[in-house]
Amino acid sequence: MQAGAEQKTKGRTHPLGVMRWFADSGAVVIDWVTAVGDVSFFTMQTISWLISRLPRKETLLPSFYQVGVRSLPVVALTGTFIGMVLAVQSYAQFAHIGLQTRLGGVINMSLVTELGPVLAGTMLAGRVGSAMAAELGTMRVTEQIDALTSMGANPIHYLVVPRLLACLCLIPALTVVANFMGVIGGAFYSIFILDIDAFYYWHNSRSIVGLYDLFSGIFKSLFFGFAIAILGCYRGFHCDPGAEGVGRAATAAFVHAFVVIIVLDLFLGIFLIGLHKLIWPAGSHIF
Repeated sequence: MQAGAEQKTKGRTHPLGVMRWFADSGAVVIDWVTAVGDVSFFTMQTISWLISRLPRKETLLPSFYQVGVRSLPVVALTGTFIGMVLAVQSYAQFAHIGLQTRLGGVINMSLVTELGPVLAGTMLAGRVGSAMAAELGTMRVTEQIDALTSMGANPIHYLVVPRLLACLCLIPALTVVANFMGVIGGAFYSIFILDIDAFYYWHNSRSIVGLYDLFSGIFKSLFFGFAIAILGCYRGFHCDPGAEGVGRAATAAFVHAFVVIIVLDLFLGIFLIGLHKLIWPAGSHIF
């Protein structure tokens, strides 16, 4: 009798287990809502300081150098090889149907609208966003941010606004560099390695890719740069104590920025395609 009762008990779902599951799920939701609220409040503080008073040149130029100049080689190298990879992967399919001269339009359209901005943003999220989180996290752990506050300086205005301005101004410029190097890399491989006629390669590229396509990629990169700066600085400001906390902040800054870049790319792509159809319903290029 006792064994039968135990088997019946094991077959049932215990109420405490269900309540514990609901409690854990609720805790996760609360943590997510709290994190979104904290990031939103941090963003509003940063924007208010950005509008009210620009940072000094002494704090702005080092951020421009770190974000722009030191990121230029890796972005240019990445863009070049992405263009070559697109040529390698697309050539066989286009040659099979006799449209290999159309390869330039496909490569360049893919680069300027999607791969250039997204890959440049991903590279900069790993290099710039993680560096911001690690640097500001170290300042938080060593109480340098608290020292700035005690001296009467606002840490968001002094530390976050210059980094945000650097990302907003230079990540679009770095996206243009990635696009340019990708176009050059794809053209070099297609013309000199795959022996595609150069005239038809560039002619088809000009007929397919328009200025609106280039503008859409640069427009996306503005939002990517904003997300990289805000998330990197936020993770640094809210870093856990110790070296392990700094490492987790740097990792979280990259992961969160990468996820946000992918999500933003989807919704911005839908918006820009809809805007193009609204302004130019015939489907031709605006410029």
